[in-house]
Amino acid sequence: LPRPRCAVGRPVRWASSFSQPGPTENDPGEGQIFLSESCVKRLLEITEGLEFLRLQVEGGGCSGFQYKFSLDTVINPDDRQGQRGGARVVVDVDSLAFLKGSMVDFSEELIRSSFQVVSNPQAEKGCSCGTSFSVKF
Repeated sequence: LPRPRCAVGRPVRWASSFSQPGPTENDPGEGQIFLSESCVKRLLEITEGLEFLRLQVEGGGCSGFQYKFSLDTVINPDDRQGQRGGARVVVDVDSLAFLKGSMVDFSEELIRSSFQVVSNPQAEKGCSCGTSFSVKF
């Protein structure tokens, strides 16, 4: 079977709060996260109404940190949000520090389908399943 290809993404411009309409210019310290075409397509298929994809970085996993994806409807004061083509993604400010410049993709394989961070310039190495990573110092 051919391996899924990661489409070239466009940057998501992070707004400083949910109340600000539309995309805003990035604060140079906040960085960017890129969404592949397959990520956008899948998000549009599975989200309804006010739902969005929440991406978090937590301690744990076999490499020290792990990615956590969930659908959510609540925007917290420390969240940064972005959208591309109607697909919305929210990341808390602490997690965003570990994700600057990352590409989020949706991968469909024979044994599983999942959202994945496929390219993270902040990560030194990751595990073979792609869910955990260690940070560059």
